[in-house]
Amino acid sequence: MAKYFDVHPENPQPRTMTTVAESLRAGAVIAYPTDSCYALGCRMGNSEGLDRIRTIRRLDDRHHFTLVCQDFAQLGRLVQIDNTVFRAIRSATPGSYTFILPATKEVPRRLLHPKKKTVGVRLPDHVVVRALLAELGEPLVSSTLLLPDEEEPLTQGWEIKDRLDHVVDAVIDSGEDCGTEPTTVVDFSEGGAEIVRRGAGDVSRFE
Repeated sequence: MAKYFDVHPENPQPRTMTTVAESLRAGAVIAYPTDSCYALGCRMGNSEGLDRIRTIRRLDDRHHFTLVCQDFAQLGRLVQIDNTVFRAIRSATPGSYTFILPATKEVPRRLLHPKKKTVGVRLPDHVVVRALLAELGEPLVSSTLLLPDEEEPLTQGWEIKDRLDHVVDAVIDSGEDCGTEPTTVVDFSEGGAEIVRRGAGDVSRFE
């Protein structure tokens, strides 16, 4: 059964964040709220966790996972980013965006786009996620919690606990409805900004 963590949306309990981070280090797959939908997450080096997320969502090997980062220092170790792109991303973050960029050798091969060698990264604007990332000290591999054959992601922690009780290890509930609109995806891998998906983030700054 999944552990259920009811956390304060503005002041998440440090002890709870420590417990969740420890479970992630031990190989857990979690469901957690973001500023754009609930997501499934695990550690970057957790191959079994990746397979579990793929199974839950019925994803194939072509699916682009996202690396959710605490800050630019962490992000900069994972992707290649020039000054122009850095300024564009900094102006929009933290926020509901995923940016596709060429990956560094720090990123496991199985997380990369098979041809482009790119990866999606994001800096979320959500207090609970940022507290968890600070405690974990490394990025989370993440995928929107959109179940197979359903048109919209799940939005309530208690419902996620009920439906995914035997396939995830923990559910974080901050008592908020984080919506059903996924991130806006912007591809910078070719230099300029290409909007791949229009979502919760304002696209006007990249058009």
